[in-house]
Amino acid sequence: MDRTSKHIVIVGGGYVGMYTGLRLQRTLRRELRNGSVRITLIDPQSYMTYQPFLPEAAAGSISPRHVVAPLRRVLPKIRILNGKVAKVNHEQRELTFEPIVGEPREIGYDVVVMAAGSVSRTLPIPGLADAAIGFKSVGEAIALRNRVLALLDRAESADDEDVRRRALTFVVVGGGFAGIEALAELQDMTDDAISYYPSIKKGDLRWVLIEATDRILPEVGPEMGTWTAEQLRERGIELKMSTRLNSVVGGQVETSDGDSFEAATVVWTAGVKAAPIVLSGDLPLDERGRIKTTTQLTVSGVEGAFAAGDVAGVPDLTHPGEYCAPNAQHAVRQAKVLGDNITAYLRGRPLRDYKHKYVGSVAGLGLHKGVANVYGVKLRGWPAWFMHRTYHLSRVPTTNRKVRVMADWTLSLFFRRETVSLGEIEHPRDQFRAAAAG
Repeated sequence: MDRTSKHIVIVGGGYVGMYTGLRLQRTLRRELRNGSVRITLIDPQSYMTYQPFLPEAAAGSISPRHVVAPLRRVLPKIRILNGKVAKVNHEQRELTFEPIVGEPREIGYDVVVMAAGSVSRTLPIPGLADAAIGFKSVGEAIALRNRVLALLDRAESADDEDVRRRALTFVVVGGGFAGIEALAELQDMTDDAISYYPSIKKGDLRWVLIEATDRILPEVGPEMGTWTAEQLRERGIELKMSTRLNSVVGGQVETSDGDSFEAATVVWTAGVKAAPIVLSGDLPLDERGRIKTTTQLTVSGVEGAFAAGDVAGVPDLTHPGEYCAPNAQHAVRQAKVLGDNITAYLRGRPLRDYKHKYVGSVAGLGLHKGVANVYGVKLRGWPAWFMHRTYHLSRVPTTNRKVRVMADWTLSLFFRRETVSLGEIEHPRDQFRAAAAG
């Protein structure tokens, strides 16, 4: 390790990792230029995914390439390493890096930033791992889109009613933002798509939401959550509230209310947990399995370690005794304070607390439909949909991506969205192998 310069390692290239890198590029401009500070960011992917746009990408309203920001372009002064961190040994100030190809190696550092985010929180439900798909990555969103459209193709081409019924039954587990937006956008997309399928009527499609609690979208408040539930039911979507998924072996869905039916698509969005890297190191954890963090975004009781976002338990100063919610709004704002505090730490200056009141939430429910509760102002329908798009357009990183998203939306005003399944891109060598075998 080069001891002539300070080395900052950022573990994770999501919201916190990328935005912290952006902040450090500005606040440490002089140090990066003269070489007294080096920054490395480690992530399996070479891009950051703007997750609030995943539902629209899945529905075909936005190109999937436009919901990601290439890290090397956005962070030109930071070295990007693609792979995963297998272990953090903070006592020795080094971590074990496993590249995508090649042998693991140790990387030393002076400051580590834990920003690995979260992964889907699953439960030991029989068949879940084999039958379900998550909704946290652009790969999952596009695979889900291709699957839904391919199942329309399957149903249109089949005479067997059991095959058609299974193909046209779609289940989403989890009534938070990810689940509701994915459900609403995909149902909206299929309503458009079936105009090209003569044998499929809207009534043939079955959309089911399974939610363990008695409410959906708790972030927008009880009143707007109830309104959203009513709107979804009017669109023909079944809401199974206070219901748990008991089994999904072989695509046979069994729920705690005694219902049992076949479904070819099960989407799991029932919560998240801190990335597994938190369990492979010597940094302290809180009772929820997250890195124990102070209000200044430093790791509790540890020098030279910082954490923020979903991987960290950050105390919420606006609600004493509680923690900041694991959402994009907090992650982006924490990254700004995190970048400033790392700079202050390196320069021997005081650190400041992270304090941000949650201002509210917006959710899209398909084209021209939405719900919002921002600063106590409650909107529904078209105004909420417009606010949803405006807010997230302002937050998506880089002018390049803002313009491209705007172009996608503008084109959608004049042309219908594409409803073609490209599922073969997930297995591009199948046809070649078949030809070679024949």
